[in-house]
Amino acid sequence: MNKSDLSPVRSSERYVILDALRGFALLGIAMANFPEFSLYTFMSAEDTATLPLSGVDQWVRYLLYFFVDGKFYTIFSLLFGIGFSIIFENVARKGGNALSVFYRRMIVLAFIGIVHLMFIWSGDILLLYALLGMLLPPLRKLSNRSLLTVAFILLLIPVVVDFLCEVTKLRLSEPVVRMQQMYCTKFGITDENFAYWLHDARSYGEVFQFLIQGAWVRMQEFIDGNRYFKVLGLFLLGFYIGRQHLYARLEEKRSWLKKVFRSGLSVGLPVSVLYTYSAMNDHPWGMTVHSIFYLMGVYPLAFAYMSGICLLFLRHPDSHVFRWFAAPGRMALTNYVGQSVVGMFVFYGIGLGLGSEISLFITELIVVMIYIALQSFSSLWFVLFRFGPLEWIWRMLTYGHWIGCRK
Repeated sequence: MNKSDLSPVRSSERYVILDALRGFALLGIAMANFPEFSLYTFMSAEDTATLPLSGVDQWVRYLLYFFVDGKFYTIFSLLFGIGFSIIFENVARKGGNALSVFYRRMIVLAFIGIVHLMFIWSGDILLLYALLGMLLPPLRKLSNRSLLTVAFILLLIPVVVDFLCEVTKLRLSEPVVRMQQMYCTKFGITDENFAYWLHDARSYGEVFQFLIQGAWVRMQEFIDGNRYFKVLGLFLLGFYIGRQHLYARLEEKRSWLKKVFRSGLSVGLPVSVLYTYSAMNDHPWGMTVHSIFYLMGVYPLAFAYMSGICLLFLRHPDSHVFRWFAAPGRMALTNYVGQSVVGMFVFYGIGLGLGSEISLFITELIVVMIYIALQSFSSLWFVLFRFGPLEWIWRMLTYGHWIGCRK
């Protein structure tokens, strides 16, 4: 999004903090996603043990679950909800049809998500964001109390669903799993070659075969993880933040931010120890308990991250660090898809083919290098252009006419 999309009142402060948060979230999302790009996630424990730095990798896994897993997509989802509120305010202020504009934006985003999911990477989140985003307009007229109530109920539902599934031995994703297995059988993807299929791929056709079954795996992940309830709940919390203009009143809310920061750390850190242990040991206490750990560990820590960054921004509003993160945040869609394209090139057989050959530690170092490269690209791009490449296309398709991009 560009500046006019983000702020109901022209303010560089608000623009920088929102984009800096978005840029920060992009880095964390890449750190969470690239173990799958590098095929490390798919490898057996026996195979990962043979990789260089395998001992260090266990500590990296622990740190990823503790500090990264779930936290950054939580921030990204909250920012999506904030953006939803800002879009409605901006369009309404200009006398336009906010509903029409928003639904067109979501339709275009859904198309981009489908392309990303089916042709680039199976771990796409854009399609889910677009589909759930279409549910937001009917909820926008809820009172603040009702909005928060619905959001918290949605965030609690995964615990209830997991409890019912454990009690009844029901697996909601079973039909999707059968479809994924059917495509694996059709293409010859087996348990033995699953982790190495993309590494051994010598044509895009072979990559595409893996992506087809991967789309079904993604649906399974959404169902088993109750992701739709979580994301919609976070959207509503973000919409509440945006409607209250909390991001525009940071100085006024300094005491509140400190409380959120302290509370998030005091609850999130100890529970994240339990969440990490559960995740790394195949949920020894069951999925219901694991969901409780997620609820009480991931969200509070993510809120602590956001409030902590806002407090730092209040203390050092002119720091180059915020503008450094804001550059990739301004073109978050381009960089999100760009990370996937670079990941394909680095790790798959049709590119450098490093997948399944490097440790998790090296994978995360590569993430940092890619992020720095994308940050540099973003900064240079905005010297000449007003919008990121995909943001520009998204904007034109939304409004249905040519929009100049060059400054």
